[in-house]
Amino acid sequence: MTADRAVKAVLDGRMSYCKFLSANDSGETGGHQSGILVSKSALAMLFDASVLGKHIAKREARITWQDDLETQSCFTWYASKNELRITRLGKNFPYLRPDMTGSLFVLVRNGEDDYCGYMLETEDEISGFLDAFGMTPADTGRLLDTGGIDPGIHEGIAIREFIAGLSVDFPDSRQLSEAARKISGRVYDREECIMSDPDAKLLEWTRTEYSIFRMLEQERYGGIIRQGFSSTDEFVLMANQVLNRRKSRAGKSLEHHLSAIFDANGLQYSSQAQTEGRKRPDFIFPSERAYHDPLFPDGRIITLAAKTTCKDRWRQILNEADRLKDRTKYLCTLQQGISREQLGEMEAEKVQLIVPREYISYYPKEKRAGLWTLKKFIGYVKETCTP
Repeated sequence: MTADRAVKAVLDGRMSYCKFLSANDSGETGGHQSGILVSKSALAMLFDASVLGKHIAKREARITWQDDLETQSCFTWYASKNELRITRLGKNFPYLRPDMTGSLFVLVRNGEDDYCGYMLETEDEISGFLDAFGMTPADTGRLLDTGGIDPGIHEGIAIREFIAGLSVDFPDSRQLSEAARKISGRVYDREECIMSDPDAKLLEWTRTEYSIFRMLEQERYGGIIRQGFSSTDEFVLMANQVLNRRKSRAGKSLEHHLSAIFDANGLQYSSQAQTEGRKRPDFIFPSERAYHDPLFPDGRIITLAAKTTCKDRWRQILNEADRLKDRTKYLCTLQQGISREQLGEMEAEKVQLIVPREYISYYPKEKRAGLWTLKKFIGYVKETCTP
């Protein structure tokens, strides 16, 4: 989408300006105006301060347009008219024609003599660009202020770039989770939180991954759904495909993100390690080898289960490690609230629930003190399992 590319160019560029093309700009009036008239507010973007002492000043610059068209254009400052113009766009320049009146022109300065330009023609493109910067049409005709842009705009652009670069319909769960962490790091740039506030980082990654997945679903299935289905069987087949992919992603997402957090915090662990028979806890600290070493103390071994929701599935973890059957079992979940009765049952079975700090308020008030945050669990593992 051209609007997305324009928004990204503005965010990456040094300075930017936008205006709606007038009838004189587009040639609709049949006059002889040369090029695009630009507000004086963009003077610092096109010239240095020395221009103020000159009657007429000109400088050449390269402008790369949205379809990779390049023009060696000229910026002209007319002191007597107190105006700026962009000229030398070329005889067959495709973006200045009568039907372009009212289009939004965006100019971005990337380097000393390097600029890029965009012409947004449709209402959706124009509103998408303006909304990204919290602007109304009345706010155009000036330099853009990107200081207060919503980080969600950056995230949306990064997600669309990721989707556009995919060579498969859907990446596997590990690739999707990794992309979420990379996009989150690029947009929010709070890597230190992995250690100082792992609870917040876990939810940030989870939310970003969900946004990627939903946008990917819309990209892959949106057109099919809008066209409709020729039969109920066709609809059911598609619905099952979507639901199964959602379940598969959600089941692995939490585990992938926890692994990244444990790695960043320097924890030793084995994931999906085998204990007895076909039993495989999600995590064993410090290692699978330690678990099977009869000389390694039971008190320094911890298992952790990761379940996105656990209201009805928490009992599955009770028999994942025979060696630790009489010790506390740890369960990390993104479940937002469980009844006091079920929490009482977990306590009776020695299950310690680990919940991101933000979600603790969803639990019964009298049970909150017994819940652990992810940060507390990490500290406990370091204290217990470190030689």
